[in-house]
Amino acid sequence: MNKYHSIKPGTPWLDTEGKRIQAHGGSVLFWNGKFYWYGENKEGVTDEKEIWHNGVRLYSSDDLYNWDDEGVICVASPDDITNPLHPKSKMDRPHILYNDKTKKFVLWMKIMGANDNQYMVVAIAENIKGPFEIVNKTLHPGGMKSGDFDLVKREDGSAVIIFERVHSDMICMELTEDYLDTTAEYSVHFPRKCPPYVREAPAVFKRGDKYYIYTSGTTAKFPNPTEVACFTEFHGEWKEMGNPCINDIRKTTFDSQISCVFKYPYAEDLYIAMADRWLVDLKPDRPDFCDLFAKMFDPDKKDESVKLNVYDYTAKNTSLADYVWLPIKFVDGLPCIEWVDEWRVEDYKVLTHI
Repeated sequence: MNKYHSIKPGTPWLDTEGKRIQAHGGSVLFWNGKFYWYGENKEGVTDEKEIWHNGVRLYSSDDLYNWDDEGVICVASPDDITNPLHPKSKMDRPHILYNDKTKKFVLWMKIMGANDNQYMVVAIAENIKGPFEIVNKTLHPGGMKSGDFDLVKREDGSAVIIFERVHSDMICMELTEDYLDTTAEYSVHFPRKCPPYVREAPAVFKRGDKYYIYTSGTTAKFPNPTEVACFTEFHGEWKEMGNPCINDIRKTTFDSQISCVFKYPYAEDLYIAMADRWLVDLKPDRPDFCDLFAKMFDPDKKDESVKLNVYDYTAKNTSLADYVWLPIKFVDGLPCIEWVDEWRVEDYKVLTHI
């Protein structure tokens, strides 16, 4: 058994059985006094062209440091080739909400299907530990191709999905009362003409009466700068605030991509940016990937000589991806992220009750 007493961003994180934690592109849910961390199970994935994932995996913890493996909560049989969760299917960034009215846990997953068909799959369970049953297999919110997303629950129990309309803009759309589908009400944000400028990987959190959203540029799994915006109404104006990362010399979000922001319930004002360092073997002298993507996709910067072979820069074994969890600090209203080699939740003002 491994016993951790702190968080060390960017270093291998093992569960209590001594195995690498496999909860990539994931989130943490605090439920009944326990922390639950879930994400893409990349165990056994060494070549994503052959196997992309092995379902959604769940871990539990009492202290946010030491995690017990609760197993795979949503998965398809390798023989069920038509299942959208088949191991060769490109399932990404699972998110779970609890619906107070239906008493169900609702799991949304992004699927990157064949022929550039990107859609959502929705599953439900009565217990956070599953098993989750698929109830909506090929959901195109508002008829759109949907990319990276986040689910956000309001205080009144209603919820929204915020997703990248592929290579276009960010969509905020209302969920139905049972969270199993979307309604016709939506708004459009962050219009961009092409990668790498298009925003993806939304991570939303609320502090006081304001919501904040971190987003990533579109450079595949290569890291790029984070941008942050704030708003008070989901379908109102989103005010862009720039790059929140302090002393991020390479402007790569410390070589990671944020998947969610989690509010630690036992501290007065502790928000944690959870990120994945998808590629752990990138060299310091690598090129500016944002610049390369601009030369490949931006008509005004097009350079036909620019080619990008991922394997020239990385083995791309995302089963070895590490986690970068960093505390957020507010500086003049900006939710900043600054690198620290090691930190503890106990260093923040601890509440005696929640």
